[in-house]
Amino acid sequence: MDQLSALDTVAAEAGRGELAFPTSVHATLTLQRALGQPDCHIDAAARLVQAEPLLAARTVAIANSVAYNRTGNDVTNVRAAVQRVGFRTLGALAAAVAVRQLASEIRDPGLRQKADALWAHSAHVAALAQVIARRVSFVDPETALFAGIVHEVGGFYLLSRAESMPGLLDDNLDAWLDHGEAAIGRGVLHKLGVPGPVMDAIEAMWKGMRALPPETLGDTLLLANDLAPFPSPLFTPPGATTQNAAATIDFVIGEGTLKQVLEESGEEVKSLSSALM
Repeated sequence: MDQLSALDTVAAEAGRGELAFPTSVHATLTLQRALGQPDCHIDAAARLVQAEPLLAARTVAIANSVAYNRTGNDVTNVRAAVQRVGFRTLGALAAAVAVRQLASEIRDPGLRQKADALWAHSAHVAALAQVIARRVSFVDPETALFAGIVHEVGGFYLLSRAESMPGLLDDNLDAWLDHGEAAIGRGVLHKLGVPGPVMDAIEAMWKGMRALPPETLGDTLLLANDLAPFPSPLFTPPGATTQNAAATIDFVIGEGTLKQVLEESGEEVKSLSSALM
């Protein structure tokens, strides 16, 4: 099967909602829906999180990151971590676990390496998006964090299918742009229950649409994507901002500049991306 046929097949399946998720992803999505219920109490949330070891560890790590631990007092249990980060961040962390689980059954070393590189990219985009949202574009920082976590979910799904579909990842950029990224990404995002505003922001990122300084969630996500120190290991569209070009992006924010904001927030970004990793 050549790449165009393979991508067409996967994109058509995604469009119909026929997505082959590992069992662990379905369990995490069930947990995420339970956490999203308005009557979910903190004690119930803590019990749900404790039942998923990876999510429990990630929640405590995030709670102790510079972004959430302003006083330097570390928490040592899940309930305290849930209380500190809040349910919205908890939902984003559950999504992070689900995204990682998409690639959990990959055995091929080359594909696993790509999946790890894609997660390193996603974690840094998420951390940068939260900082840019809070200090530059003034959109909701928790939504920006979530958008950064899930913005490459279509790529993770593609990697999860590549082992059983030879040719799916052949170097054919046009096929990916025309038949893959948006179609597969939309299908997986819908399956994960991603809210409309986040979907719109990711669509804007796919189209390369943004304003500088950033004004919207889409602008915020695209700027974070450009500034991330680890690029996506998947296909790069023509005209995309290179890492060297991203390093030159700067503009005035109030009495400072973007570079100053990033320098001041460097430890926060490092801590949060490391906790997500």
